[in-house]
Amino acid sequence: MPEFLTLDDVALEGKTVLVRVDFNSPIDVETKKILDETRIRTHGETTIKELVEKGAKVVVLAHQGRPGEPDFVPLEQHAEVLSKVLGKRVKYTNGIFEEGVQEAIRELENGEVLVLENVRTFADEQKKGTPEEHAKTEMVEKLAPLADLFVNDAFAAAHRAHVSIVGFTAVLPSVAGRIMERELKSLSRVLESPEKLCVFILGGAKGDDALEISRYVLDNGIADYVLTGGVAGHVFLVARGFDLGKPNMDFLERKELLGFVPGVRELMQRYPDEIKVPLDIAVEVGGKRKEISADELPTDYPIFDIGAITVESYARVIRSAKSIVVSGPMGVYENSEFVFGTKRIFGEVADSQGFSLAGGGHTVAALQELGLSDKISYISTAGGALIEFLMGKKLPGVVALEKAATRKP
Repeated sequence: MPEFLTLDDVALEGKTVLVRVDFNSPIDVETKKILDETRIRTHGETTIKELVEKGAKVVVLAHQGRPGEPDFVPLEQHAEVLSKVLGKRVKYTNGIFEEGVQEAIRELENGEVLVLENVRTFADEQKKGTPEEHAKTEMVEKLAPLADLFVNDAFAAAHRAHVSIVGFTAVLPSVAGRIMERELKSLSRVLESPEKLCVFILGGAKGDDALEISRYVLDNGIADYVLTGGVAGHVFLVARGFDLGKPNMDFLERKELLGFVPGVRELMQRYPDEIKVPLDIAVEVGGKRKEISADELPTDYPIFDIGAITVESYARVIRSAKSIVVSGPMGVYENSEFVFGTKRIFGEVADSQGFSLAGGGHTVAALQELGLSDKISYISTAGGALIEFLMGKKLPGVVALEKAATRKP
């Protein structure tokens, strides 16, 4: 597990604390209103609440969307949601480091919270750089002298070497917030010393990450089995030598996924028993579900789910597992005709007595829709950062905290 400091390692009362969180939320493109407050609530109910209760002067740094995108909006309504979560008034400023903002920070009393403007309104925020390079930017040079501590709680953005993620760690005592700490501990549990059997379930609509994750967890002896479904299952079936039929092969070509087939094929030759592909699939015929064996491929109909035989085969593996990682649904779960595979497989994970970790937007949405969220040991709030961590990549935000830990506050 990465070596970093946490809130347990620092005194907080009377300290001015810059806390980088991930408030990035779904936004209605018409009204510009927040559609889902989950991320704001998660940070508010944990790290920010603890900072407030321990008497810190809390300055919140966060982003929303990207410049030029419909969801790139100010953080005023995020501050309003945080006020409701904390049950107290949260201050807001429409700037990041201007003189008026600096004055507002200086005037904070113990236990007060100030949300700064969307950090991506700072032109250099999204430039990649080292902590030392970013420490020389205007944002860090103006804000760091006003603070005693930097807290990175934004695991979901930790794969970005952006100014607000790594810049402050070069000049301020820096620790992980509770969400960052929780994410890293849970992920390390399944990546460093997973209890066996360890099973990775890879599905979803993208499919381009499945090869790298599978290679990493199998080559490093982390996973005993990889179960594939969704679009990832399509790619692995093709690598196994199946022609999926024109509509499905055209889909994979449009998504530029066929280029991964040689790599998947090579991996499957090395791990023929550990990697499982669908034995049967469900296709859409006239708006209805029809299951066919993989041996009956190719098909003229789109594949939207795994079939019942595959579900039972995968379920037997899951029932023996002590550690389970889920990334992606088994099919088009939004369609009632094709929710079967996701419902059954996710249900098996939920019923497991082992440690289960699930992550990714569609995975979390499916678990919520199926009423299974409370039965999963840990649900990650991250997307890209989670995928990169599962691939064994070093996340800049985490590396920066590790380096800062060598300079104990």
